[in-house]
Amino acid sequence: MPIRTEHNNQAIYFRSLHDPKNPLILTNVYDAATASLIANHPSTKAIATGSYAIATSQGIPDDALSFPQNLAAIRSIASVLKRNEVLSHQDQTDISLRFPLTVDIQDGYNDVALTVKEIIKLGVVGCNIEDLDSNTGQLRPLLDAVHRIKVALQAAKESGVPDFVVNARTDVLGSLDKGTIEDAIERGKAYLDAGACTVFVWGGAGGRGVSKDEVERLVKAFEGRLNVKLVLREGFLTVRELKKLGLARISLGPELYRAAMNAFQEKADAVLRD
Repeated sequence: MPIRTEHNNQAIYFRSLHDPKNPLILTNVYDAATASLIANHPSTKAIATGSYAIATSQGIPDDALSFPQNLAAIRSIASVLKRNEVLSHQDQTDISLRFPLTVDIQDGYNDVALTVKEIIKLGVVGCNIEDLDSNTGQLRPLLDAVHRIKVALQAAKESGVPDFVVNARTDVLGSLDKGTIEDAIERGKAYLDAGACTVFVWGGAGGRGVSKDEVERLVKAFEGRLNVKLVLREGFLTVRELKKLGLARISLGPELYRAAMNAFQEKADAVLRD
């Protein structure tokens, strides 16, 4: 398929935002309302979704979020990011967005190529792909995880977006196997070699996080091509501290969703107590 010039140019621009000297900060959204709010913030450079918040806002667990459910949320988010409603005469699926949009597609679902092709139709220029198998809850073998990244990038190329941005997430630190930082480095290097733009090293659902020493090791191993999740609690690294460490991308995951729900509950409690 011919390159979708405008779409691919936005992917190139999004890729350029991953600068270890000035990391990209992504305040993950989960519906059209939060996307609109973030899109209207003067400091926003790109929009990212988070599957946990998308799932929980629909009343389902993260690991139960199906591709059709995720795609429906992505479609509503993309709709508020359109620069205009005029579609290309040559390609009626080409959509211009106000900001680069990257989305969390979990492990890519059963057909990674189809998943990537469908999100590209909505104007998406990047995605997260994790190496935890959503069907089994087990970490995928390294060769399998690498293959899925290559499949995703090939599907993007076939869709006319060869510079599509994959942020390869490894769950090795938070997996049942209790992997080490050395395991994360081995997997991350393999994902970068497969064509990923950055590696997202997640500390796991137990609140482990990634320590300063570990971030420093990961930054060195990946030459800055690292994404970590910001934790909005005392005792964890701040944006200012993370910027000094030389990584390329900082994301909030479900942190803003949880903050919003806490505020909602507090206000509701105050009203209902009266």
